[in-house]
Amino acid sequence: MKTIFSTLIFLLCAQSSYAAENLILISVDGLRWQETFTGADKDLIENKDFVKDSERLKQELWRDNAEERRKTLMPFLWNTIIPNGVIIGNRATGSLMDVANPWYFSYPGYNEMLTGAADPEINSNKKVPNKNVTFLEWANNQSQYKGKVAAFGSWDVFPYILNTERSQLPVNAGFMPAEGKTLTAKENFLNELQTEVPSPWDNVRLDAFTYGFAAEYIKREQPNIIYISLGETDDFAHDGDYDHYLYSAQRDDAFIGKLWALLQSLPQYKNNTNLLITSDHGRGKTAADWQHHASKRAVEVYMKDLSETYPNGVEGSQSTWFAAMGPDIRSAGEIKPKNTIHLQQVTATALRTLGINPADFSASAAPAITEVLK
Repeated sequence: MKTIFSTLIFLLCAQSSYAAENLILISVDGLRWQETFTGADKDLIENKDFVKDSERLKQELWRDNAEERRKTLMPFLWNTIIPNGVIIGNRATGSLMDVANPWYFSYPGYNEMLTGAADPEINSNKKVPNKNVTFLEWANNQSQYKGKVAAFGSWDVFPYILNTERSQLPVNAGFMPAEGKTLTAKENFLNELQTEVPSPWDNVRLDAFTYGFAAEYIKREQPNIIYISLGETDDFAHDGDYDHYLYSAQRDDAFIGKLWALLQSLPQYKNNTNLLITSDHGRGKTAADWQHHASKRAVEVYMKDLSETYPNGVEGSQSTWFAAMGPDIRSAGEIKPKNTIHLQQVTATALRTLGINPADFSASAAPAITEVLK
């Protein structure tokens, strides 16, 4: 009888293993696996073409040991998330994660990440409303999550990626202000400050605003499903500013840590939230190509300006990574799946952590990354 009772308890626990009520999915645009797993790159940190003050940068971010370098660059990831969660994508150890789309740049990557399927017809970063439905839009149309989904992004293309006209999702991206009748004092301050602080780019705001708007919305509205895209890393990389690329990665890690602390301070989220982090694409592997990312097909069509220098595309730009922590995530540290993981598997993984069968969203969605789930 005791054995039967124990078996029943085990089965009941197994059936309810994906039980957290909240999800926060964060993407860090174009952050390479190399910096994520080994910290600052010596070939780049000492390259005067990409770094204004190499000595200062080395003093701040260089350590002889790769494990110390990555903890110095991204302390929240390596000191908090990984000891309590899991990470995939360290190609140096054979842990492989790639995009599944054939283009290796942002809009195709975000579509893949949020819909569970790569779409080869999404072949540019143009502001075209996404014909595909993201899991965020789908969840927002379910009674359980209606009005409980929100998205924030530094890049001004996100209203199109998430097709806000059709989805009616609350999205704050690019240089959009916070909107609503009950804005907090900080939201009003950020709205004003955003018009007064210049961004280095005309289509991407500084991540501090994206983090700030997201944090205030979480406190005010307490949504169940939150998506945040931080974008500075990709744009500083394209600009060839390796020092600012590293500093942005460090700041983004700190923003994620602050968001996690905020969530754990609120009863709705404490010990009831899963955190997933990934990137939409990789980039080149050397000083000659680290600034760029594109497939061979992409340089033949949308990114023709790279075709002369990179006729075969930019090797390594398909490579990405994934980290997670929360009540439904294994505490396994760095893992090496038997097969290559793909970015399109993030959607099903996110849904599984909410206790949702991915097939209810889409029969064509790629399977979840079961290696990271309890």
